[in-house]
Amino acid sequence: MNNFFLRYLTIFSVIMLSACSYKPIFSENKYNFEINEKILNGDKYINRIIKNKLDLVKKENEQGKKKYNLSINTNKKKIIVSKDSKGDPLKFDLIVTTYFEINYKGKLLFKKEVVKNKIYNNDVDKFKLEQNEKIILENLSEKISETIISSIINLDDN
Repeated sequence: MNNFFLRYLTIFSVIMLSACSYKPIFSENKYNFEINEKILNGDKYINRIIKNKLDLVKKENEQGKKKYNLSINTNKKKIIVSKDSKGDPLKFDLIVTTYFEINYKGKLLFKKEVVKNKIYNNDVDKFKLEQNEKIILENLSEKISETIISSIINLDDN
């Protein structure tokens, strides 16, 4: 009986583990467009994250692909949301504002302002606070780059 159970447990485990397949959303897709030129202004750290995410849209030498140009302007603002009785900050709001334009053959097709924010607690350990802000900035910047790619996909569908 024990051997029987062990055999079926092994088979079940192999089936379950081999059925899982992880694929990144934006890196495996083949798009009908290319991002030809990227003009980035503003916060360098945010721009680097957005550029790296946009570089996942691979340039392939296929005929018929539309070649879009992007102009992106980013801004970061950190605001104190609440303070304690001594006047020390308790919570911060990190706001990332991005204004982007999509051009095709010299014509402006689309422009949009994207504002993403995250409220987080202050930390006594300033190193931990800085690392937390860095992670929040990365997450917000990745969401903004996904919004930009989605906007181009929607333009390409029309």
